[in-house]
Amino acid sequence: MVTPIEPADDLINLDEAIDELQTIRDFIRWAVSQFHAQGVTLGHGYDDPWDEAVAITLHALHLPWDIDNRIQDARLLTSEKQRIAHQINRRVVDRIPTAYLTGTGWFAGIPFKVDQRVLIPRSPIAELIEQHFEPWIDGDNVTSILDLCTGSGCIGIACARYFPEALVDCVDLSEDALDVAEQNVQALGVENQVNLIYSNLFEALDGRTYDVIVSNPPYVDQRDMDALPDEFHHEPRMGLEAGIDGLEIVRRMLPELSRHLNPGGIAVIEVGNSWPALEEAYPDVPFTWIEFERGGHGVFILTKDEIDHHQADFVL
Repeated sequence: MVTPIEPADDLINLDEAIDELQTIRDFIRWAVSQFHAQGVTLGHGYDDPWDEAVAITLHALHLPWDIDNRIQDARLLTSEKQRIAHQINRRVVDRIPTAYLTGTGWFAGIPFKVDQRVLIPRSPIAELIEQHFEPWIDGDNVTSILDLCTGSGCIGIACARYFPEALVDCVDLSEDALDVAEQNVQALGVENQVNLIYSNLFEALDGRTYDVIVSNPPYVDQRDMDALPDEFHHEPRMGLEAGIDGLEIVRRMLPELSRHLNPGGIAVIEVGNSWPALEEAYPDVPFTWIEFERGGHGVFILTKDEIDHHQADFVL
């Protein structure tokens, strides 16, 4: 979700903040005011400016995110105030998303290392993983999962956590992204479950089949790319853009799904705002569009039987 905050005319004044603000709570309040005054765009893991201000402030102070709220009334050293003000300035003036400032993005309740080599985790697919993809498949019988276009590895690693008996292949074309994913695999202790593969979609996966194929591929169409807020331009472009209608990558995926799905398997794919273009391109395909309790849209599910029945529709 992209949530712009309407800007005001105020200019950020770091010296004034450092001189006059005293407590953690002061700086959190000041940060929220600056977010509103300068019109920052939310949508990279936070939908509330207060939560985002708390995350930046606590990180600058080397404090854990779940520390007792009473700490907010603690007074700060000048050097601490300078660090906080510098980070808020980077968020407000440079428009760097908070997850890049803190180095952490949360997904399915799990902290992931992120930097500007990978997209910041925010897919609503997390909700489906937490629900074991039920009722579309029996989660107890899932033993193999493919995360296509894995990026930071957040989807595949989350699947490993929620399906402890499953083996997970995480695939990406970006070596930089796979390097970040490898750090997350090691940090989260899923080396025995998660296999990282360098591949252009299915090219290196001959003979491999899965119970679940899940993907959050690039899907931003040209019009949306041209209108993206500044925050999104800190993310890798190859993880976002997908041609005029946003379907450049998905069109290549669809014909290959059947031969990589086990009987009874499902494909779970996110196309975001490009979902109307997908339905227009494949009017006879019975995409099941997911409604999410926590927000989000543009994620469809197809069963292997549905894919097989409409295989002719997917021929490029």
